[in-house]
Amino acid sequence: MTDVTTTTTDPVYVTEALIAEDIEAYLEQHQHKTMLRFITCGSVDDGKSTLIGRLLYDSKMIFEDQLAALETDSKKVGTQGQEIDFALLVDGLAAEREQGITIDVAYRFFNTEKRKFIVADCPGHEQYTRNMVTGASTADLAVILIDARKGVLVQTRRHSYLCHLIGIRNIVLAVNKMDLVGYDQATFDAIVKDYAAFARSIGIESFTAMPISGFKGDNITTRSAQTPWYQGPTLIEHLESVEVITSRDADKPFRLPVQWVNRPNLDFRGFSGLIASGTVKPGEAVRVLPSGKTSTVTRVVTLDGDLDEGVAGQSVTLCFADEIDCSRGDVIAIADQPPQSADQFETTLVWLNDEPLHVGRAYWLKLGAQTVSATVQQPKYAVNVNTMEHVAVKTLELNAIGVAQIIADKAIVFEPYADNRTLGGFVLIDKITNATVAAGMIQFALRRAQNVHWQPTDVTRADHARLKNQSPKVLWFTGLSGAGKSTIANEVEKRLNVMNRHTFLLDGDNVRHGLNKDLGFTEADRIENIRRVGEVAKLMADAGLIVLTAFISPFRAEREMVRAMLPEGEFVEVFVDTPLEVAEARDVKGLYKKARSGDLKNFTGIDSPYEPPLNPEIRVNTAEMTAEQAAEHIIRQLMPWK
Repeated sequence: MTDVTTTTTDPVYVTEALIAEDIEAYLEQHQHKTMLRFITCGSVDDGKSTLIGRLLYDSKMIFEDQLAALETDSKKVGTQGQEIDFALLVDGLAAEREQGITIDVAYRFFNTEKRKFIVADCPGHEQYTRNMVTGASTADLAVILIDARKGVLVQTRRHSYLCHLIGIRNIVLAVNKMDLVGYDQATFDAIVKDYAAFARSIGIESFTAMPISGFKGDNITTRSAQTPWYQGPTLIEHLESVEVITSRDADKPFRLPVQWVNRPNLDFRGFSGLIASGTVKPGEAVRVLPSGKTSTVTRVVTLDGDLDEGVAGQSVTLCFADEIDCSRGDVIAIADQPPQSADQFETTLVWLNDEPLHVGRAYWLKLGAQTVSATVQQPKYAVNVNTMEHVAVKTLELNAIGVAQIIADKAIVFEPYADNRTLGGFVLIDKITNATVAAGMIQFALRRAQNVHWQPTDVTRADHARLKNQSPKVLWFTGLSGAGKSTIANEVEKRLNVMNRHTFLLDGDNVRHGLNKDLGFTEADRIENIRRVGEVAKLMADAGLIVLTAFISPFRAEREMVRAMLPEGEFVEVFVDTPLEVAEARDVKGLYKKARSGDLKNFTGIDSPYEPPLNPEIRVNTAEMTAEQAAEHIIRQLMPWK
């Protein structure tokens, strides 16, 4: 057997030991490095992807096989004499390489001796602004690139405004492609002066400007001899040394949005989530919102064991001393400094959808783990990113930035976005398509949200229904103009009257003589028309009535909004499925003729869309049956009545 003392001089043994020590030292060194998340943004072709590729290359974060593939791809696309096209390191989509642009947000990781980095390469095209907002939402710093040949462009202003709006306070103005203007200091100074004037107008108090070339590598990781007039840091020096300003500072009040209830067995129950701000220790008193229940933290649990203290940015599970109700969407906060709770807010919206904002339409509002139904009121104004002018608008189009009030169907826990990104930032989601249509920032709660409270009453809706000896219903007749909705609804009500049922018929034309006389026939007015009728129908159903409504109600979203107002099973959608040609041939009111001649705008079926129900409870076709037969069919479908 070999003597242990002699093996220490064995080259293989020494090498393995040194490797193990090096790995351990490397891991220890990198474990305590700070992390900086930053984005590159600006107009298209400003060189964002090339810059990131250069950073990855110069920081030795490219494997040999990646480098070989990159050299091959660079030859395919052609790089005008450049051996490597650094943009190809980041532009991963085939469509991006074919067009030479960035479409999606590309995230890349690299590190230096001093810091770790996650960088998001954001698209420059205006149509992909939504992707840029996604990348900026978690960033601590933004590198705004400007092509030295083009100067400050509209998209430069838009991205700068969005970065400031989202809360990024570290801004680097990287004037790129200086090699193409001969490293001219006057060009650089003019661009910085132009940008500084704009930055002051939107509230950017300071920024760091530097002349660079992603193509040549000037002032990226090493100082360039081509710019002796520039005495500032290189880009990587600045990224390594900049102080990270984040909304998750540990000195703010403790906030933890609950993502899930951790219950692996009967002996353990905790509440898991990412600490958004502040710190928490065992023994501290906390409050669960919106219920307001209080308890004391007994444990701060992580995968690696219990902590003496949880800090902002950590994912933890909290255990309480008391069995209190707490679930996903709730917020755990320090007991004596809880966040606010409200259902009406003033917000700033960035509209991200091709289809414009529908004022009054109900969208899903998702703030962290909280999801509520919410409607957007007509915007107070939109912002012109070139002039910072507040422009009066009736809606928000793609990429528009505006201020609008939002009303939710129930209170949510929040803080102003300026104080807390996690509890102040939200997205709006279309209920039909499930597409994210807007990103938003809560500015403050409206005063009426705190002043108006629900007044409880002793006589319930069940009491009203029992008194009338019937189950309340809302029979919602929908279909094209001339389909026969009002006629059939009238026939159904007559039959219910004979059956001693308590009913009320809300007709589209009749309602516009009073309740909705101030509304026109634009898309926004149609949405508001149905919202008001839905609220009235709900009140009548609360009174125990069987409500019949006869409205075109062309949009599925609004019909679903009314359905959501009522208990399950009380909303009955009756689709009067009459073909357009049949309804137009009847033209009882002469409306189709006017619409065809252009004398009547926004007429459903002609120049305004009708979205037929996908799964109505009842369907009738008056091209195949009379109004009396349709009414009998509906009554039979609804029987037996309770």
